[in-house]
Amino acid sequence: MADLFKADDDDGERAAPEGYRPLADRMRPQSLGEIAGQEHLTGPDGSLTRMLRSKSLGSLIFWGPPGTGKTTAARLIAGESGLAFEQLSAIFSGVADLKKAFEAARLRRANGKTTVLFVDEIHRFNKAQQDSFLPVMEDGTIVLVGATTENPSFELNAALLSRASVLTFKPLDGDALGKLLERAEALEERKLPLDEEARASLIRMADGDGRAVLSLAEEVWRVAKPEETLSAAALQQILQRRSPIYNKGADGHYNLISALHKSVRGSDPDAALYYLCRMFDAGEDPRFIGRRLVRMASEDIGNADPQALVVCNAAKDTYDFLGSPEGELALAQACVYLATAPKSNAVYTAFKGAMAAAREHGSLPPPKHILNAPTKLMKGEGYGEGYRYDHDQPDAFSGQDYFPETMGRRTFYDPPERGFEREIRKRLEYWEKLRRERAKKAD
Repeated sequence: MADLFKADDDDGERAAPEGYRPLADRMRPQSLGEIAGQEHLTGPDGSLTRMLRSKSLGSLIFWGPPGTGKTTAARLIAGESGLAFEQLSAIFSGVADLKKAFEAARLRRANGKTTVLFVDEIHRFNKAQQDSFLPVMEDGTIVLVGATTENPSFELNAALLSRASVLTFKPLDGDALGKLLERAEALEERKLPLDEEARASLIRMADGDGRAVLSLAEEVWRVAKPEETLSAAALQQILQRRSPIYNKGADGHYNLISALHKSVRGSDPDAALYYLCRMFDAGEDPRFIGRRLVRMASEDIGNADPQALVVCNAAKDTYDFLGSPEGELALAQACVYLATAPKSNAVYTAFKGAMAAAREHGSLPPPKHILNAPTKLMKGEGYGEGYRYDHDQPDAFSGQDYFPETMGRRTFYDPPERGFEREIRKRLEYWEKLRRERAKKAD
């Protein structure tokens, strides 16, 4: 098979000499089996391997973080299937570019050749642009392979998704990144000048991105002095720290706030603090976190500990008063308070039930006995008749029915049980036991 990665560039100039090609480019896999960390797709029984074996290739959406092999996989399946390959980027392409690509694919099809059209960042196309793929997908003019770092369920049209299979590319784990470094060392015929701790730190810096780990390795070879072995501290000082993968408008944002919320709901203060700090570290707006903590106080703690809402509002106000970085501590305090507080969603559930009933029954009038009668006409209509003033009743409770007569009595609110101190103690004892077990396993 011809080398897919030594083609001329768009301007007709030859690719840069071997010595000037980045390490990540020189290490591009030449077969699906060489793609690191995606065995569920490219292994002997992987989805892509099975498709190629059956010689039946349908349109695909590759979903995963950067540096996980999406572009390389698209090129390879086209090459190994004997299909023409054409690549576009949704960032730089428009309707005119799509029309040219479709027309070229039609000409190839007339000559008996199917085209794999790879569209990088396909989620950046608008609805109309995405719809333009449908006719050429349906008549077999192209096999679409779209790559996206965003959740296809939210970013791609349902019509497009119904005509393509979504394959998920996973972030590379430590073992896969370590094997990439070993392959790089074999290619370069030299070891990375890192001690064991620094090597582990380099892998963590890559954050699951294969391209990033190779770029970082190349930078290490570039800056290291002869015979020098870098420590983890020296490595971080030289390379600086790579920002975590976290897009405040996309999956990372929603995944971490979901993890924080569920950790609080599950009464795990340690996990809650971890995800809180992950968001702080990635540059999330602390006010957004503060708003979510206030919501948790009502949704998950409620009247089991009414003080939770006061604490969260105070933490939000404290952040507004102090700013960063001092204000984050108040939000962390509120987060731990919520995680260790007794839990009740009784108000949350009651609110949803009452809202559903209000929408279901429409504008039913309240019973007349609880309505005021400021005029003789209203009094004559029975307004206020039979009302009993609760404070004058035994135990200040009259037991009257306040629901509309045609609706009947409903129960929405089931108050949380008491005994909060026992509940808190039980949960703290559980987490302490879990910490001891983890520490024992680590030893």
